[in-house]
Amino acid sequence: MRRPWKHPTPATAAGHGAADICLREVGLLLPRRFARRAAASEDLVMRLQVHRKLNRHTGCVNTVGFNADGDTLISGSDDQMVMLWDWDTGAIKLQFHSGHSNNVFQARFMPYTNDQTIVTCAADGEVRLAKIGDGGDVPTTLLGDHDGRAHKLAIEPGSPYIFYSCGEDGLVQHFDLRTNTATKLFQCRNSFSKSGHSSNIHLNAITIDPRNPNLLAVGGSNCYARVYDIRKYKWDGSSDYPSDCYCPPHLIGNRFVGITGLAFSHQSELLISYNNENIYLFPKNGGLGPDPKSSVKIEANKGSKSTIVSSGEDVDRPAPQMYSGHRNCETVKGVTFIGPNHEYVASGSDCGRLFIWRKKDGKFLRAMEGDECVVNCIEPHPHTMTIASSGIDNDVKIWTPTATERAPVVNIEELKPRKRRTKLWHFSLPEELIFHVLASRRRRQAAGDDDSSEDLEDSTGLLDLVLRAAERDVLSDEDEETSEDSGDCSLN
Repeated sequence: MRRPWKHPTPATAAGHGAADICLREVGLLLPRRFARRAAASEDLVMRLQVHRKLNRHTGCVNTVGFNADGDTLISGSDDQMVMLWDWDTGAIKLQFHSGHSNNVFQARFMPYTNDQTIVTCAADGEVRLAKIGDGGDVPTTLLGDHDGRAHKLAIEPGSPYIFYSCGEDGLVQHFDLRTNTATKLFQCRNSFSKSGHSSNIHLNAITIDPRNPNLLAVGGSNCYARVYDIRKYKWDGSSDYPSDCYCPPHLIGNRFVGITGLAFSHQSELLISYNNENIYLFPKNGGLGPDPKSSVKIEANKGSKSTIVSSGEDVDRPAPQMYSGHRNCETVKGVTFIGPNHEYVASGSDCGRLFIWRKKDGKFLRAMEGDECVVNCIEPHPHTMTIASSGIDNDVKIWTPTATERAPVVNIEELKPRKRRTKLWHFSLPEELIFHVLASRRRRQAAGDDDSSEDLEDSTGLLDLVLRAAERDVLSDEDEETSEDSGDCSLN
């Protein structure tokens, strides 16, 4: 009698591709499941290599992304151009000026528009719409703007009309292409001080949960990634009430870290990348609550769990999975999942490499040379183990698993720092920033702020950061004159 069919175990799937083929041939593994498991194979990750370089931009490429079918890649650059590529052949299908007056930070296809509708945001703070006409003309329309740079867009899954933007003014805006209107959804602010003063959080990242499009996560110049339930909002932009906040226990309340990248997995896990820190993966509903500063206190961090006291009760929460080894200090880098079921985590690094980790246990797998200076963007193909990456260089690199041999296990010697081609940060006049910090403190005191000790502490900390950055810049100049090693990558 034929045994009842059941799925092979994940361990078998991960390690024995030939066994999967046999199971498929005898009908014990469904073809669709076989295809997804094959596409997630770690062997493919270890065989990734540069398939093609797309080199037509004349400035840094700040955004790349595939269309839903996976046959077209879109890119945007400091040259203010948007290009559509046949990434497999390297041919340009279409190129047009974005209409922006500064660096294009993101460009995305709207779903179910036959790739004819594109939305962009840029360093000029504008959010624009581009409609590709039948004759190849691409008129662009201004939809809304931010007071400061607009870094990222979030497209509502499955919607050809709805998307969101975030910017350095802390504003999150809702856009509906049926009316071409922008609605100020909310202003993201730091917690209020005793004096009632608050400051905007400079937002760098925004993403939507694919399992629940009502949940929107944002992050920026603050240690907390904030998740908002759009259904609970008054659409007047008057308030900022997150439904949940996420932060690793050891970073809670840290004023000197910020978030550069966010991503939701298919399982509603939240991936957060911090500047000058590591990447962390939080399980679904693994946040600290809407107001972690007042209601949540971390008592201990023992092993894989943290003991959290909330409203007088002890709550054990699993510690987030950490991914380390890259360096994220000099630019606003994204973070992403790769694999059909998001089996891997990927990020760029200041050393010009792409880093890939196994999601479930944080094991480091690959560090691939992707840029002369810094890799900022990594975007996965929607169906296959193919990756597009970009950074400070003027090209886009396409990675496919076509290497005849598996990549060797990386050791620390292979990740030696390298001489950088350009300096990305340079504090030439730190005195100006010092002046503005002190002037701001004097204005608060003149306004009757009785919490001057807290302001002094904040100002002193910021001044210390500025001086240390200026000192590091000088030392970096000296190192480049005497050595070829001025990068900062490490493998932990």
